[in-house]
Amino acid sequence: MKFGFIGCGNMGGAVARAVCRGADPKDVLLANRTPEKSAALAAELGCRSGSNAEVARDCDFIFLAVKPQMMADMLSDIAPVLEERADSRPFVLVSMAAGLSIAKVRQMAGGGYPTLRMMPNTPVMLGAGMIQYCSEGVSPALLQTWLDAMAPAGRLDAVPEALMDAASAVSGCGPAWAYQFIEALADGGVAAGLPRAKAQEYAAQMLLGSARMVLETGRHPGELKDAVCSPGGSTIQGVRTLEQRAFRAAVTDAVLAAYDKTKELGK
Repeated sequence: MKFGFIGCGNMGGAVARAVCRGADPKDVLLANRTPEKSAALAAELGCRSGSNAEVARDCDFIFLAVKPQMMADMLSDIAPVLEERADSRPFVLVSMAAGLSIAKVRQMAGGGYPTLRMMPNTPVMLGAGMIQYCSEGVSPALLQTWLDAMAPAGRLDAVPEALMDAASAVSGCGPAWAYQFIEALADGGVAAGLPRAKAQEYAAQMLLGSARMVLETGRHPGELKDAVCSPGGSTIQGVRTLEQRAFRAAVTDAVLAAYDKTKELGK
């Protein structure tokens, strides 16, 4: 099986790195609007670089890793190539564009081709990503091939397409807010007298360990929070301060704002 990427930006590059761990890099072909970028990444990963048309012509899984607003023009350019090979050499389109439904991608591509829609996040680069996916017209065998290739990227979860935009707003956008939280924690540590490097290390490791506690114990985050808060202790005073500043409401509103924007991109 051949895996091709059209677009090697932050997200496309991160997923390509993961696929090159789950499949033979020699079976991976990269293309980008700036050819030098795909060539540099291909040299690093030990795979090949080429054009959008070559990816559309030669690959079994065609990852569409361009921004939603660029998808229509890109698919219009390769639509003749897809149409020409559709009957003799079937393929799977793999859309990574936030907000664009499978039906919309198929319409742009000019045919009801087998299509996977996935929502990765940037930690896939390290094998710690969260990837939701759904599909239409993809055989169980091809879906399993894709899952095997994506396994090194992190957790994969099949969801109904109606939930993909909500998933995007939580795990797709969430890393940016997590980095803001780490930075803010580190700033607080520096204000309290810690060296910057130490404060950042402590904040990042704390968040990593806390996330593992949620995932591996299956306990509710509120229960885990309560276990840290001793009566009359320092932690509950910090919790009280965050509640006064509407911390949880602000985070919830951030998710809803991202969700609304994602829905807007799909129109």
